[in-house]
Amino acid sequence: MSGIRRRDFISLLGGAAAAWPLAALAQQLAMPVVGFLPSRPHFMTAFRQGLKEAGFVEGQDVAIEYRSAEDQTRVPLLVADLLRRQVALIVGNTPSALAAKAATATVPIVFATGGDPVRDGLVASLNQPGGNVTGVSFISVELGAKQLGLLRELRPGAARIAMLVDPKWPRTGTDCRAGSPI
Repeated sequence: MSGIRRRDFISLLGGAAAAWPLAALAQQLAMPVVGFLPSRPHFMTAFRQGLKEAGFVEGQDVAIEYRSAEDQTRVPLLVADLLRRQVALIVGNTPSALAAKAATATVPIVFATGGDPVRDGLVASLNQPGGNVTGVSFISVELGAKQLGLLRELRPGAARIAMLVDPKWPRTGTDCRAGSPI
């Protein structure tokens, strides 16, 4: 190499070496951060598994800020902390999503609920949720009659159908407590 070429090459390497940490930092900052508020520890495992199945690698494709929402009284403080960290998305259950909805109208919120998201105030309607909140309802009280009808079709001769409920769960109706017939 001639003197000029070698000098140019060394300058190029030096510039690249100096720029590399800045490029890595920019790439790290560009990684979306998801705020996740699980109410039970096993939800974190399921969430990580779902990300993996969708092809996302935590720490490479997406960063996750976990905050335990087991203590429901702290959820608004946890949401405020996630918003200060400028998360791209907040994921949680009904109480977490309601706290997030009260705190922001711009950050997308995804919920998983066992209730009626319209009745709970999460969305305006199921067809058009509106706003920045969307999600999925797995078990709905409104589907109870439909589920009972399907059970009756599967077992037309059944005289009794029983179900187990948690009497402390807010959506457990009084007619479902203490073994009352449905």
